[in-house]
Amino acid sequence: MTDHCCEHKGHELADFARRESQRRVLLIVLYINAAMFLVEFSAGVIAGSAALMADSVDMLGDALVYALSLYALDRGAIWKARAAVAKGGFILALGAAVLVEIGIKIATGSLPQTTVMLGIGALALTMNLTCLSLLWRFRRQDVNMSSTFECSRNDVIANIGVLVAAGLVAAFASPWPDIIVAVAIAGIFLRSAVRVLREAWPQLRVPINA
Repeated sequence: MTDHCCEHKGHELADFARRESQRRVLLIVLYINAAMFLVEFSAGVIAGSAALMADSVDMLGDALVYALSLYALDRGAIWKARAAVAKGGFILALGAAVLVEIGIKIATGSLPQTTVMLGIGALALTMNLTCLSLLWRFRRQDVNMSSTFECSRNDVIANIGVLVAAGLVAAFASPWPDIIVAVAIAGIFLRSAVRVLREAWPQLRVPINA
């Protein structure tokens, strides 16, 4: 009986330590993404880059995603599933916002400043690789952390796209690489939203006291 009790308490302590570790990591990546949204959005406006602004909106979405993940961390499976569904909804909305930005960019046709795109894009990539490395060990722990990792991985892909767009804009003196990358980022948003919602939705059937 004593051995069983100690074993049970050991599992509880291990779970608590794991949650504390998750909370610390989520707070770090939340602060990184919130700060980078301000930096990257401002730079996108200055540079006139749809891809850079789309990537900054992604940063804002991730900051909200990490806040939801923190909210669901100490709750049961049903709350984690609800947080994941909310994240999927945020990602879907951000994809629609990016499409609006793309329409504005096509209408104006202005050439973005590639120097700003390269500098801020490289900074954003560095920050997102840091977030990805912090989240790596939690990527398969539960639906909440899995969807959080998914968002961070998408960020890295989007950052690389911004850098490629900057190089192509400089090479061809055309705004279309910037527009195409912004479309690709929107596509990543939508694909990710579908994946997160597909994974989380069945878990909403868990009893309410889970």
